[in-house]
Amino acid sequence: MKLTTSQALMKFLNQQYIEIDGHEQKLFKGIFTIFGHGNVLGIGQALEEDSGDLEVYQGRSEQGMAHAAAAFAKQTGHQQLMACTTSVGPGSANMVTAAATATANNIPILLIPGDTFASRQPDPVLQQIEQPHDSTISTNDAFKPVSKYWDRITRPEQLMTALIQAMRVLTRQADTGAVTIAIPQDVQAEAYDFPAYFFDKRVHRFDKRKPDDRALDRVVELIANKKKPLIICGGGVRYSDAGKELAKFTEKYQIPFAETQAGKSAVISDHPMNLGGIGVTGNFAANQIAKEADVIIGIGTRFTDFTTSSKHLFQHQDVEFVTINNSAYHASKLDAHPLVADAKVAIEQLDQQLAHRQYQTEYSDEISKIKRAWQQEVERLSSIQYVKGLKPEVEGHLDEELAEYEKALNTSLTQTQAIGVIQQHIADDAIIVGSSGSLPGDLQRMWINRKPNTYHLEYGYSCMGYEISGSLGVKLASPDQEVYAMVGDGSYLMLHSELITSVQEGQKINVLLFDNAGFGCINNLQMDHGMGSFGTEFRKRDHQTKQLTGEIMAISYAQSAAAYGVKTYTATNAQELVEALEDAKHQSISTLIDIKVLPKTMTHGYDAWWNVGVAEVAKKPVIEQAAKERQVNLAAARKY
Repeated sequence: MKLTTSQALMKFLNQQYIEIDGHEQKLFKGIFTIFGHGNVLGIGQALEEDSGDLEVYQGRSEQGMAHAAAAFAKQTGHQQLMACTTSVGPGSANMVTAAATATANNIPILLIPGDTFASRQPDPVLQQIEQPHDSTISTNDAFKPVSKYWDRITRPEQLMTALIQAMRVLTRQADTGAVTIAIPQDVQAEAYDFPAYFFDKRVHRFDKRKPDDRALDRVVELIANKKKPLIICGGGVRYSDAGKELAKFTEKYQIPFAETQAGKSAVISDHPMNLGGIGVTGNFAANQIAKEADVIIGIGTRFTDFTTSSKHLFQHQDVEFVTINNSAYHASKLDAHPLVADAKVAIEQLDQQLAHRQYQTEYSDEISKIKRAWQQEVERLSSIQYVKGLKPEVEGHLDEELAEYEKALNTSLTQTQAIGVIQQHIADDAIIVGSSGSLPGDLQRMWINRKPNTYHLEYGYSCMGYEISGSLGVKLASPDQEVYAMVGDGSYLMLHSELITSVQEGQKINVLLFDNAGFGCINNLQMDHGMGSFGTEFRKRDHQTKQLTGEIMAISYAQSAAAYGVKTYTATNAQELVEALEDAKHQSISTLIDIKVLPKTMTHGYDAWWNVGVAEVAKKPVIEQAAKERQVNLAAARKY
């Protein structure tokens, strides 16, 4: 079958299927494109001539469209994917960040950047980076450290083995991520007589890996001799669709569980055993129970520093660790007793074994008590109001620190109050999307999930700019649900290009933009360790001091978004926010609510420590003291 390399690529992608519970569907829903000279007459020609069932989406930013593709795969539980193509050079380089985001989170996406000429005849071609020591290097080599599989096709026939390997990685939940297939622009257009069997229908399946019997026996024996276990629910619970099994298992044995950012909403928040978020962005309920637990059972979690509080959280002198993970790599962390297995299968087999032993924990009513105490704290956070002349209920920040912002932003809203209002006025099945800044901490602590799989946070890479692009991907995956991008002003300015794509596609997303005139999360971090506000607030330059200490920049994000054809609102108090949220529900186009919030009014740590580098020598004694406190906490943390 004589086809160009690009035509063969598209024909192959159209023949990939996935089977879920006996039902087959196309593995690839579509392909995001931004065309340049490096891919338009190869891949572009193939798509124009015959894209098959692939829906072709026009991206606005290479990074943005790849974030959308990753979010789509994440929201579908890896059960349907998107591809992305771009030209070589800056187009490829723009996509590297999104590749890293996908790989850090083990989310499958297929990236197909164009590349420099294999023939080298026109070298240096437009946008080519020349390396005197190695003529084979191009921009696309930058994808190597951020891809789970990487290949460069220099002859058409190489496409066959490359795509088969690509499918292996894209459909392997244990070790998936970005797959990059770089294709030189001359090779894209070259013809080859491909064998017809290469285009046979291929049906992929997720293997529900069972735990090794001996490993299962060891884990059961360990748990059976522990009195106060704690389960950590990670993203693997959601990808395995094991939320129902986890809910039944924990209630049956009275084992409390806490959630990572990726695991949150696998089970609804009001489940009696659900303690909510754990770790640096967690709450005191989960963190206090974690410190007293004698065995930690991590299910589908990578045990990042935010989850473990930089390995400082688990303080019981006899604490041991059990890991249930499809990935042997992640299962090996913390010197754990590993079960390399699918989460759902492992939970079911643990249930059978523990039931035979008639196992029960020794928790009494402390779980229900601490859950009620945390709920009272959430209610307090949601009701915090700023009144001029009075100190708000935010420790360490006096009225004079906020009065300047109140005037510049014309607002009295605190961030936690705004989150509380939003929680009350959006649908129970609405999906919230976030990634960076202070909002992920506030949301992991405060957000109450009333329906499963309605919390979509990218926090493996915490990539600024994911929020709006990701919301488009989530909407494509869940078209019947309202989707809300929870984004700070700093991240919005970083990347919001796919807001325009949402308008183009008629895919309504709702942007809830928290404008606190700065990079508020890092501002808090520096000030909490003795620094002043340095380079994190959005201020004009003071030409006398030559520092960024001038007046606060007041920006109307609503006006900028309105120019894209988005329905926009501005909210400076709770009533305006309520009215905007209610009206946005009735819109058929994407919306943006420019929510002006006072800085320094987000939540803070609850019984958790985070290891960040602090200068050991400084002119300010308070910074040197913070460095000494870091050493004290580090001494109490696990070394690896």
